[in-house]
Amino acid sequence: MNFRQIEYFVNVAELGSFSRASAVMRTTQPAISRQVRALESGLKLQLFHRNGRGAQLTDAGQRFLVYAKGILHQLDGARHAVTGSDADLTGKVVIGLPPSIGQVMTVPVVRAVRERYRNAELTIMEALSVSLQERLLAGRIDVAVIHNPAPSPLLKIEPILTESTCLLSAAHGVKPRTVPFRSLDRYELISPAAPHPIRSMVEAEAARCNMKLKIALEIDAVSNMLQLVREGYGHAVVPYNVVRAGMSGTGIVVQTIARPTLKGTVALVTAARRPHTLLADGITDILRQVVQQTLNPESSSRRMAR
Repeated sequence: MNFRQIEYFVNVAELGSFSRASAVMRTTQPAISRQVRALESGLKLQLFHRNGRGAQLTDAGQRFLVYAKGILHQLDGARHAVTGSDADLTGKVVIGLPPSIGQVMTVPVVRAVRERYRNAELTIMEALSVSLQERLLAGRIDVAVIHNPAPSPLLKIEPILTESTCLLSAAHGVKPRTVPFRSLDRYELISPAAPHPIRSMVEAEAARCNMKLKIALEIDAVSNMLQLVREGYGHAVVPYNVVRAGMSGTGIVVQTIARPTLKGTVALVTAARRPHTLLADGITDILRQVVQQTLNPESSSRRMAR
């Protein structure tokens, strides 16, 4: 086994094709195929299912990919430790963000990463928190910002801040600024499908209050949910960052939920057993700072005051 074999393997795994890896690495497809075959022979394992549509990782290949990427990342870190600065770090980092958070964080994150790590490859995936957690466990994401992540020994969860929830309604008639939680059973709600963290939090509190909620529609996409609220098809309980991001727009009234106030956690989440790299750790630091700057209610208030 050598570093060249591992590098070829990782590129084929991430691109899903020997031919695409050949184009990216500027070497011949037979050369890449020979190196990967030699790696499989050394490991005595089949790492890919090869077919006419490309190359798909086997279960063994999926497990080996986590460590192979870690080996390459550690090599980059070692080079950086003796020869370079942050700007010279290379590699690829994949970030996961929920849509409402991505609305406010994507641009400042990209800006900060480009200023600090000019040679880094950055991918930002937007998906619901449950999906992001699954991708972290599968090794497809390096770090994610997640609402109310489910505890897991396979994940490192770092709570960053707590955030209140609110009720969104169509802007028809006069509505109070505050809605008691116990009155939510009178509303037809538009909600993401279970096990979305906001849905789980609201239903858990309803169970404690011996309430039965009326879920009129299950809609995962935030933009579609807001449009349906705007058109009067129901009401939605959402984290306040949806409002802060400006996604609610016009035609919607925002009401604070009280007695009790529902608060969710926004956390940075990484895979506990995945090898860390200098680049991934640095970009995680950037994420931590941007979360505080963009989602922290006190920071938002100061920006509005200015």
